[in-house]
Amino acid sequence: MDYNSIYRKVEAHVTSLFERFGNEKLVYHNLRHTLKVVSRTKEIAGHYNLVESDMLVLYVAAWFHDTGYLFTEPQLHEAKSAELMREFMKEYSQDEGFVKNIEDCIMATKFPIQPQNLLQQILVDADTYNLGTKEFNTTNKQVYRESVLRHGYISKKEWDVQTVKLLETHQYFTAYCKDLLMEKKNRNIKKLKREIEEPEVSAAPTLEDKRAIKANNALTSKGIQTMLRLTSENHMKLSDMADGKANILISVNAIIISVILSVLLRRLQVDTYLTVPTIIFLTSSVCTIVVAILATRPKISGGTFSEQDVIDKKTNLLFFGNFYRTSEEQYEHAMTKMMADSEYLYGSLIKDIYYLGVVLARKYALIRWAYNIFMFGIIISVIAFGLAVILSPGADGVITNAQGSPL
Repeated sequence: MDYNSIYRKVEAHVTSLFERFGNEKLVYHNLRHTLKVVSRTKEIAGHYNLVESDMLVLYVAAWFHDTGYLFTEPQLHEAKSAELMREFMKEYSQDEGFVKNIEDCIMATKFPIQPQNLLQQILVDADTYNLGTKEFNTTNKQVYRESVLRHGYISKKEWDVQTVKLLETHQYFTAYCKDLLMEKKNRNIKKLKREIEEPEVSAAPTLEDKRAIKANNALTSKGIQTMLRLTSENHMKLSDMADGKANILISVNAIIISVILSVLLRRLQVDTYLTVPTIIFLTSSVCTIVVAILATRPKISGGTFSEQDVIDKKTNLLFFGNFYRTSEEQYEHAMTKMMADSEYLYGSLIKDIYYLGVVLARKYALIRWAYNIFMFGIIISVIAFGLAVILSPGADGVITNAQGSPL
């Protein structure tokens, strides 16, 4: 096995993954963090004079250990990282034991952390090396921002309380890291506790809080916009479907009525026993068309609004029925006011969706009635025609024209 070649290929592959699939949410768990973990893995492993195969196990595990963040949720990233590593190593190693050692090292970084051997201890310590260094303050802010982007906003003070609990339960496993990093880690804990205990001078949020709030609000705003847009589009699609169903009923029953009026009514003077079935059939078709038309018939409001309506946020400027009779200048002025007021804007969008839903409910209720009338009308009409033919004396079951020939 060419260890140097494998190492270079792993480095190139993982670097490519982060460059292709990295995103703005990965403030901490990105390529920069991976490079630091690889570097610290080399540092700790060098202290223990490991054999070349064990060094490669550590290097591959260090490179792959956070690749799962690119494709899945944080709580599942270790398993995904191991899966990506196995898929990559298929081409370079058939030694199942070697690949299993790499996987075990990656999975050892999953909480609760319980490394089983020196290799796993080295990777775990390299992954949390920063907790006992001066850069902890910076990395803590990065992890905080990443958490806000993924899970929503919490205050920096709340975050620091959680971080202190993590630091107090955390431990280094290798003697090298215990000797090198424990003292600084304890100082970091004391510093965080002091910051937590300091009384707030004012209610103003910290700079980190402001950044986190801004990032969270941006994501929330995008999510709301997407939700409103998709909901509105779905309502419009359902409205189109309802109109299509109504049009089908109208077209089919219009054809039935035209056939009845042009052909069947002429036979009623001769075949009087068909009068009742014909009336039933005609009535059901007419009723179906009327109900279907009611389902699609538009309703338009007054088409005007007052300046006070805009000030009181009572009019929905997004529906044409509320403004089609106003002047262009008046509408443009009102829209400018609405766009400057996010509460009014989102409120109008929500009202628009609500009233679309109300209209849809009415449409589908009427269409259901129309289909029921059509269905039962057809069934009753066919039964009525059959009974009329069977029970009428002299009926031969064939409708003839005026000359006596079959239709």
